[in-house]
Amino acid sequence: MHDAITDVAGIDVGHATDAEALTGCTAVLCRAGAVVGVDVRGPAPGTRETDLCRPGTLVERAHAVVLCGGSAFGLEAASGVTRHLAAEGVGFDAWVARVPIVPAAVIFDLGLGKPAWPDLEAGRRAAAAASVAPPEQGCVGAGTGATVGKMLGPVNATKGGIGTASVRAGDSTVGALVVVNAGGDVVDPVTGAIVAGARQPETGAFADSVALIRGGVEPPAPGAQTTLAVVATDAALTVEQANHVAAVAHDGLARVIRPAHTMFDGDTAFALATRGGEPPAADALTVLAVFAVDAVERATLNAVRHATPMGGLPAAAG
Repeated sequence: MHDAITDVAGIDVGHATDAEALTGCTAVLCRAGAVVGVDVRGPAPGTRETDLCRPGTLVERAHAVVLCGGSAFGLEAASGVTRHLAAEGVGFDAWVARVPIVPAAVIFDLGLGKPAWPDLEAGRRAAAAASVAPPEQGCVGAGTGATVGKMLGPVNATKGGIGTASVRAGDSTVGALVVVNAGGDVVDPVTGAIVAGARQPETGAFADSVALIRGGVEPPAPGAQTTLAVVATDAALTVEQANHVAAVAHDGLARVIRPAHTMFDGDTAFALATRGGEPPAADALTVLAVFAVDAVERATLNAVRHATPMGGLPAAAG
């Protein structure tokens, strides 16, 4: 165990990072196919192929999930991952061709660095870089341009990033990968301390976004925030169960991001189950979901704790 989503058998992760423009993308590959679920909790999402992830559709397995910077422009990176996998012969057998199933979701990071986004070639690079090694955390891939705490404007935010974690859940492994670009603060649920968030312009001290809202400060302008999560497990899940795990994964975000799921967020969580076989009973699924929430919580904290100062913004690590 390396405390990473790649501890789950069948999962590879690769980043493509544009350190100059401060954007990028991250590819979570499951070449053999994984039962996929999704829960789009944020009212301002930017997504691709999420309808396919829900129960009642023909295709039940995905071959990758792509997390992208660049707002809606960045969804182009998913096509690069799709083409890379197609060249490997990976995908749904549509008789005349194998079609890789690649859902994706984006964050808005256009306000940091240059107004740029990951393109098709960036998606190819992320897929080509994917491996079972523990993925780099912090300001890389889709987390390159992420920021946290926008209640007092983007200049008073703190650097966000991408983080990962894994846990054992009985005989199964559950891993999470989270891109933290939240409008609210990231809070340590054990101590209650703000780890990253909105800063007072005068002192640089954390301002406490929830307290600001309660005091009458208006929420930040729309379009500047979103947190994305991928949960993976080597347990056998049905599509319905994968969607349940994706739904409860948002509990991990809500534990540490305050406020979460605002009207200006596009918070989206995917779930991938890499193993076939007999799906768990209701009690075992409940246990698995509890551990999934723990993994998301820890991955979220890791994202900001591994972030580094960038684009004129400080980071939790100094």
